[in-house]
Amino acid sequence: MKLRSSPQTTMVLAEFLTSREEWRYGYDISRNTGLKSGTLYPILMRLADHGLLQTSWAQGEDGKPPRHMYKLTRSGIRYAASQVEPGVSRSLVKPAFEV
Repeated sequence: MKLRSSPQTTMVLAEFLTSREEWRYGYDISRNTGLKSGTLYPILMRLADHGLLQTSWAQGEDGKPPRHMYKLTRSGIRYAASQVEPGVSRSLVKPAFEV
């Protein structure tokens, strides 16, 4: 599979591997990896275009707008596991948001 690899893509894949079967919001991925939206969302779109991520819209609650959610596909789990070395920290940069 031809997919441009970068440290940022590896961080995103490592983040998804922390909860392989769960749907994730882009904001949470951004907060956990420290990647800003201009970097993160193109990576998510590229992974989805390659069939490695499923995407879905979650209805907003309490008047909030719908949110885009992402989840690894089965092939995405295999690909991520092949790209992320065990024990590699998913946070190679300072988080964009302090909690």
